[in-house]
Amino acid sequence: MRTEVCEMFGIEFPLLAFSHCRDVVAAVTNAGGMGVLGAVAYSPERLEEELRWIDRQVGGRPYGVDVLVPAKLDLKNGDKSGESGGGLAAMLAAVPEEHWNFLRDLFARYQVPLPDFEAARRSKAKGVGEQVTEKGATDLIEVALSHPIRLIASALGTPPPRMVEAAKSAGVPVAALVGTVEHARRQVAAGVDLIVAQGTEAGGHTGEISTMVLVPEVVDAVAPVPVLAAGGIATGRQMAAAMALGASGVWCGSVWLTTEEAETPPHVKEKMLAATSRDTIRSRSRTGKPARQLRSAWTDAWEGPDSPGPLGMPTQMVLAEGAMRQINKVAESGHPGARELANYFVGQCVGLMNTVRPARQVVYDMMQEFAEALERLNALSSE
Repeated sequence: MRTEVCEMFGIEFPLLAFSHCRDVVAAVTNAGGMGVLGAVAYSPERLEEELRWIDRQVGGRPYGVDVLVPAKLDLKNGDKSGESGGGLAAMLAAVPEEHWNFLRDLFARYQVPLPDFEAARRSKAKGVGEQVTEKGATDLIEVALSHPIRLIASALGTPPPRMVEAAKSAGVPVAALVGTVEHARRQVAAGVDLIVAQGTEAGGHTGEISTMVLVPEVVDAVAPVPVLAAGGIATGRQMAAAMALGASGVWCGSVWLTTEEAETPPHVKEKMLAATSRDTIRSRSRTGKPARQLRSAWTDAWEGPDSPGPLGMPTQMVLAEGAMRQINKVAESGHPGARELANYFVGQCVGLMNTVRPARQVVYDMMQEFAEALERLNALSSE
């Protein structure tokens, strides 16, 4: 195929795969698409290890890195730990007592041992939320740009000027995810080279506009900047539809969560394989910002009448991810309460994700389905 995105990155098939799993990233790149590693869960040291491994696996083929750089941090109670780099202990100390009590009651209700947050408060260990700050993201960007990446993406808000300048100095295109036309225009004004128009069907942080509506709006608004379609795309048929809307390719994340290589905990993968498209919810319960995920006892509790309400990002992220690590650990043993609470970010296409396949096979299947869809369309025009 010859689209702007194929030419930009030198790839055979305009499929970009977002994943937190290095194995998925390498597999998709080696299959002719382009893997993009989600770096938010990594410390700079860990990211360095992951990228070295990917470098060895892909042999010079293109891959990218995605960082979470929110335009605004919602820090309550005067807490500035996320801005000043106060660390995990400072963020946990900022959690109001009513939220601790809610979490204790929730874990007791499902008979799950409470994680040792007090130990985390006393430690100097880094948590996921610490990377969702200007300093944390800057550290990750520096590591990423020291490797032969071909793309760096900003997952929340307009990327800071330093990120754009550093990437352009390194000759690396910058991508940004958007959920509205207004966001897309701001991203282009900030110097972004590639727009990912992500509809509300997507897993993770999303807006409220559907992919079918959003993609053509964004394509028209930012031309000639190329646009990738994202949100609920898991098949070649959907990819063909996205290209018909004007997209230069697609950005997929959820579909990799049930692959053989995926980082998804086995008990969560089982839930995904059995889920329908109605089994997801946009909730602030994991990160503090609206993010689509599997509905579970966790999301029901945070959305319920007894909830104190999620905190802002990154404080809610620190609280929730620490709790979810404990939930997943206990769920691995078959604990029924932990399994009810367990969930993960996933889009509405989860209803299409009902088999476990190698990541490369997902790419090949999408290629085949895409070709078949084009044949059907061509047959319509020739009649």
